[in-house]
Amino acid sequence: MKDSSTACPLDCYDACEIIYANNKPTPRKSGHTQGFLCPHLNHYDKHKTIASPKYNGLEIGMDEALLKLKEILSSTYKSDILHYRGNGNFALMQEATDHFFASFGATLTDGTLCDGAGEAGIVEGRGSNKNMTMSEIAKADVIIFWGRNPHTTSSHLLSLVKGKTIVVIDPVKTQIAAMADLHIQIKPHSDIYLAMLLTRFLHIDDSCDEEYLAKHASEFEDYYELTQGIRIKATLEDINVTLGQIGRIIEMVQGKKVAIVCGVGVQKYSDGADVMRAIDAFGVALGLFGKEGCGVAYLGDSKAGITSPFMSKAKRVSKVNAEFADFKTVFIQGANPLSQMPDSLRVANSISRAQNIVYFGLYENETSDVATLVIPAKSFLNKDDVRTSYSHNAMIFMNKQFDSDVGISEYDLAKFLCDAFEIEFHSEQHYLNHFKSFAIQDENNAFSVKGREEIPYKDGFDTENGEFLFLEEFEKPASDDDNLFYLITPKSRTSLNSQFDRDEFVYAHSSLGYQEGTFVKVSSAAGDALLKVKHDDNLRNDCILIYSGTKGLNKLTSSKHSLSGKSAIFQENRVKIIQ
Repeated sequence: MKDSSTACPLDCYDACEIIYANNKPTPRKSGHTQGFLCPHLNHYDKHKTIASPKYNGLEIGMDEALLKLKEILSSTYKSDILHYRGNGNFALMQEATDHFFASFGATLTDGTLCDGAGEAGIVEGRGSNKNMTMSEIAKADVIIFWGRNPHTTSSHLLSLVKGKTIVVIDPVKTQIAAMADLHIQIKPHSDIYLAMLLTRFLHIDDSCDEEYLAKHASEFEDYYELTQGIRIKATLEDINVTLGQIGRIIEMVQGKKVAIVCGVGVQKYSDGADVMRAIDAFGVALGLFGKEGCGVAYLGDSKAGITSPFMSKAKRVSKVNAEFADFKTVFIQGANPLSQMPDSLRVANSISRAQNIVYFGLYENETSDVATLVIPAKSFLNKDDVRTSYSHNAMIFMNKQFDSDVGISEYDLAKFLCDAFEIEFHSEQHYLNHFKSFAIQDENNAFSVKGREEIPYKDGFDTENGEFLFLEEFEKPASDDDNLFYLITPKSRTSLNSQFDRDEFVYAHSSLGYQEGTFVKVSSAAGDALLKVKHDDNLRNDCILIYSGTKGLNKLTSSKHSLSGKSAIFQENRVKIIQ
């Protein structure tokens, strides 16, 4: 009998568990999914997928497409092949193609367009990136949403925070900010100052957990001295925070279980690692780690505790600023670099100079439009896989729900290529069983990743000496140009990056005088984008907002890396508007 259980394949915090019934996904009522699905999955089948392969714009059969792919790879030096894989489909078997390309001798990518700077800062301070899970957030008394908008990015948190004291730190008055007990509408790229000042005033107020610091963070006094280098009055005026607001936060958190829930927006800067490390330091000063209902939640390592069976040792280039023109053949999987990589003008020029672009994915987009060969992928409903999450410890088995003649799975594509080029590759069940071997079942028949701690860092941190490592210095953000706007690039409710219903506006405060519905040119040092104005008085008047996935957005962004973590720095781009 077919197992009707599966999981959402989208790159999202919640990683919902699904029962496929009556030809549609329905939510599992138990566990973290809580009986409802987000709009993306509720309307998943309404978004048209690629139905058949194409070569030079003409439809061909799958067998012919695979032979074309073999021919392309056979006629290319291995050193001239790049495998660029994104997370458009987020599950463990997606790495099967890495096994072929790494074994074949091609180049793969590293770095990230999303969260790498923040993770680097967490690892630098804690020694590892173990996340505070959703179930632990639910036990907190106080939730600080720092640059996180759960109504858009993690809606299953909302029912867990009812009745809690809520603080929001965000340059946008989001829906959660409107509900909060306190909203600090901070100036963008000033979170590090607020985090350090909160720690400083916590110490001044004798509100630090001294016993915890003595045991797990003995270098705290040196860090406190670093915070004293920040001029209080001038800095608070600059970042639009008052002493009263800092005092109120400290009053709210004293003696309480506190969860600091961070989004990726806080670290979309060159110094993003320092920002997350400073936020972590505030959590350390409060003694939040290793205790029930306390901690700092960001994006944990979804593969923690799991060893991949796939070959991955290979030469690598940056996912942020890969130079496609350095390669003759580029195989792009589950990604849309022409939209989502920064500095789109550079990317378009670079990709146009590669001889063969192979696109392997579900949806038509800017990248599939320029591809030599398009190979459609299978929907998550038409293949077996295993899903883990970066916000909870569940392991969810994604069972195939029905057969389809459309597309090919990642495993089957990798199997074809490994057979074609005589590379050892095991059965699909072998790899599925390998991943499932890392699961442990609880009394409710739910599976989680074996060995993961529900409350991490109980016995200290994973650094060499078991203590938290504080910043010893930090990169001060560059001086402001008051004639330019801060660019904010959050997730949209209607799209997930460049998938689904993409936005087409630039949002600005009505007081700025730009007429709603008119087109303006948004300009940065990288390039220009022509977008239609929409008013949003939930923004600061020194900011404009363009949702991730909006066509033209990344013509405005720099392809430079963060200082740590090889991460894109989408929000370190000041812009002007030309009418």
